[in-house]
Amino acid sequence: MARLLLHGLFQAGPVLIVATFLVFAMMHLVPGDVAIALAGENATRERVEEIRVLYGLDRPLWEQYGSWLWKMMQGDMSVSMLSGEPVLESILRRLPITLLVVSLAMLFSLVVGIPLGITAAVRPRSLIDSFVTSFASFGIALPSFWLGMILVSIFALSLGWFPVSGMVRPGVNPWGAVWHAILPALALAASGVAEVARQTRSALLEVQSSQYMRTLLAKGLPRRLIFWKHGLKNISVTLLTVIGLLFNRLLGGTVVIEAVFAISGMGSLVVSAATGKDYPVIQGVMLTMVLIVIAVNLVIEILYAVFDPRVLKK
Repeated sequence: MARLLLHGLFQAGPVLIVATFLVFAMMHLVPGDVAIALAGENATRERVEEIRVLYGLDRPLWEQYGSWLWKMMQGDMSVSMLSGEPVLESILRRLPITLLVVSLAMLFSLVVGIPLGITAAVRPRSLIDSFVTSFASFGIALPSFWLGMILVSIFALSLGWFPVSGMVRPGVNPWGAVWHAILPALALAASGVAEVARQTRSALLEVQSSQYMRTLLAKGLPRRLIFWKHGLKNISVTLLTVIGLLFNRLLGGTVVIEAVFAISGMGSLVVSAATGKDYPVIQGVMLTMVLIVIAVNLVIEILYAVFDPRVLKK
């Protein structure tokens, strides 16, 4: 287990550097000059150059990135060019909101998707199997932002059951934050439910047709016992893979969902920063996102070893 942890941590360093450098380089390819935007439309050339020097924008790209990386390693994420607020404070204030929405969406995906997939696998080529397959195809193709607007129209505007938009901070009002996050999480979880149901069904059907399962059936074990005790255990690694990939995808999907529901999370922060070319904020958000993805992948690898000890022998 320790070797697995060390291997994951050793891989995290290069991934962080490559990912943050690519984002840093792509930001500088976007048309426009942030120094002019900060100085104002009627600013003199001297004022623009003064701002460029102040924020280090006159230096080569590699030098700017190296300076940012060195400060980041010391725990300094710099300050926002637009608001002057420390980047770390902005992230810590908004990150719990985004994680709450993603966690709820993940919970909905698993609670609904796994039973649907199991039900379809128990009765292959039946009416319910066709329904689950069709639902999965529809859910994957359904745009989350469109579903979000439909949910707001029905459950918030018409019925008044949920808030229309906005979010309270989880640390201030936990239950209020959960209540605000339900509709965004449902909109975000539609594709997750479909993906989990489809993968669970496919994995169970594959396991049931394996030689291992046929041998257990030939020994006289009840089909129901084989399915619940051995079938579900054998698809645990597949489900872990789906969960890891789905969490990362849901995290990226919050950018659109937060815009639809006017939520002040990480997605809205990076959108506003990208619009104003606020380099320190974009770098800080991307670094945080990459760290979360790496942490999730590391947890999934550890769970691989828990459910399938053969992983430690490879």
